Amino acid sequence: MGPEGKTLLNIIILGFGFMFMFTAFQTCGNIEQTVIKSFNSTEFHGSGYTSMAIIYGVFSASNLIAPSVVAVIGPQLSMFFSGLVYSGYIAMFIHPYTWSFYTASVVVGIAAAILWTAQGNLLTINSTDATIGRNSGIFWALLQFSLFFGNMYIYFAWHGHVHISDEDRQTVFISLTVISLVGSFLFFLIQKPDPEATPSEASESLLQTESTERASIVVAQLTDMCPLLTEKALQLSVTKEMLLLSISIAYTGLELTFYSGVYGTCIGAMTQFGEDAKSLIGLSGIFIGLGEILGGGVFGMLNKCNRFGRNPVVLLGLITHFVAFYLIFLNIASDAPIAPEEGTHLQAYITPSVEVALLCSFLLGLGDSCFNTQLLSIVGFMFREDSAPAFAVFKFVQSITAALAFFYSNYLLLHWQLLIMVVVGFLGTLSFLVAEWVVVSSRRDTDYDSI
Repeated sequence: MGPEGKTLLNIIILGFGFMFMFTAFQTCGNIEQTVIKSFNSTEFHGSGYTSMAIIYGVFSASNLIAPSVVAVIGPQLSMFFSGLVYSGYIAMFIHPYTWSFYTASVVVGIAAAILWTAQGNLLTINSTDATIGRNSGIFWALLQFSLFFGNMYIYFAWHGHVHISDEDRQTVFISLTVISLVGSFLFFLIQKPDPEATPSEASESLLQTESTERASIVVAQLTDMCPLLTEKALQLSVTKEMLLLSISIAYTGLELTFYSGVYGTCIGAMTQFGEDAKSLIGLSGIFIGLGEILGGGVFGMLNKCNRFGRNPVVLLGLITHFVAFYLIFLNIASDAPIAPEEGTHLQAYITPSVEVALLCSFLLGLGDSCFNTQLLSIVGFMFREDSAPAFAVFKFVQSITAALAFFYSNYLLLHWQLLIMVVVGFLGTLSFLVAEWVVVSSRRDTDYDSI
């Protein structure tokens, strides 16, 4: 197998590893609040919303140390050990205790930062300028399929179950733990990329020695670079462009919380959906995945032929989400996010409809892909020379707002959560339009100066 074939195989293995891991973890996040409400034990008093708030809060802060860890132990081992931590968090639900639940939440937050830093590093060293787009697309597609398989398993496993028994919980989480471990061990199949040029036998030993020395230098440089990246990120965070985009980025954190944890809990709490309510959580996740994949594919390709700019796609995302929020407001009872284990008996504004609920799931995924594809595009364009610190700011803002949203989801009724997203989404879209106008204006000035 040639060098390019080996690197392509590495990317595919990387994608499958993440697909298995996040089939388990995203499914866990989608169902954990429902599972916790069904768990009767005097030893446990945890909240799935609080756990996710801790994870995202620690994740945002841990981005400062993640590059150093990856530089010291390498991306492959970084992903493997991080994967073991994810598996430990999932396994904890087999028999949860409050102390182990929240301790695992903190550790997973640290592991998440290391995992995604290592993923970016491994993707880069297995790609060239000509293949980075293709490889990113392959990885993204494989990752998004994680939304299908885990949620499909939940749909069939919980079909007709009004109450989630201890046996139901243990069966699901043992299965998810095994799936997550498979993903972690797949990372060991990733091979070291071959050098681009094929040296003679006489020079191979010298090349290996030089490579080792260069690797040591890179480790030292990456470690020394962390304070510089942090300082640069702080400088970028107060620029006019980043302040404008931060409102849009904050909105993606809020709606990430809603579609990944809150909405599934709401559907599972609707007694009007009958015996299928709990299994519909899995079906909702599948429809969210359909929206994400469709939007990511279509709007990702539109970035290549950016004739009309990014604004129409962002406006489409806002309209899509507003339609979804309005239908959810009408279709789901207001106390559904915080309802007890037996569910809510409050009446929504219309007769609750499973079809409308699943349509909203699809619209949530589609709208999320609209915002994220365009934000990634504009951040990469505006901060081309400082992409690493710029995306660090992106993840920091998104993670902090996601943590905040998971925290208030413990207390706020559904209509207040929807109102917060409507207000921040509207302001975020306006600020994005202004930021895009700044981009267009600077491009015109550049074109004019080049004449």
